[in-house]
Amino acid sequence: MKSHLSLHDLVTLVVEPSAMQSKLLLAELAKAGIARACAVASGAQALAHLRNNPTSLVVSAFHLPDMSGAELIAAMRSDFAFAEIPFILVSSETRHHQLDPVRQSGVSGILPKPFSQEQLDAALRAVLDFLNVDVSLDEDGFDLDTLRVMLVDDSPMARKFMRQVLTNMGVKQFFEAENGRQAAEMLSSTIVDLVVTDYNMPEMDGQALIQFIRTQGWQKEVPVLMVTSEDNQGRLAAVQELGVVGMCDKPFEPNTVRALLRRLLSAN
Repeated sequence: MKSHLSLHDLVTLVVEPSAMQSKLLLAELAKAGIARACAVASGAQALAHLRNNPTSLVVSAFHLPDMSGAELIAAMRSDFAFAEIPFILVSSETRHHQLDPVRQSGVSGILPKPFSQEQLDAALRAVLDFLNVDVSLDEDGFDLDTLRVMLVDDSPMARKFMRQVLTNMGVKQFFEAENGRQAAEMLSSTIVDLVVTDYNMPEMDGQALIQFIRTQGWQKEVPVLMVTSEDNQGRLAAVQELGVVGMCDKPFEPNTVRALLRRLLSAN
């Protein structure tokens, strides 16, 4: 089992073109418990730094002089050497089409500018949840060895992030589908205990998948958790009416999922 990391152990890289903003961000991280951090001013500098220096966490602005924060995390996820490094975005950007690629990349947190200490602490807790094995459910007597979880998302990076978080909690059996149609086909012959699905997917979206499960599938009672970047409240309300055990935003919130697993396992 890997050793348990604390905030003090995290070697953090800040990517921020403004010297003043960079200094403020480093100070906020230090206040939160990050003892080792340095800063660079561009995406290219960040990638060069990562190639030559062990790094536990990247905290980046969205608007960089040579690329966006979305392009930086995409470059990281496509490079085997640092594809697993947690990433927190700090940005005043609010447009859905700009932030969605970041959410789909398995990001640990998206913080506004300015952010509160509570928001930073929550993002850093998500980072530790991603990096550390969580034995709390096992210690409480819950058996996760037999829990069968289906992950449905058209983003391989998002599925990988969700799988890592659930693996850290003790889940061992996974089935993966890249859209609702594929998931529906798999569910016709595969017994699962929980479905975790995105909303926006090609061929069959999350709403259509839940409708299929509840009306046509033979596992009509299987719990479904929706993890999505969808912000249309009308669509989300329709999904809730179909019957989900929970809905959470991307980034995937480990605390929300842990509470859900505890509730499901207690019921069983």
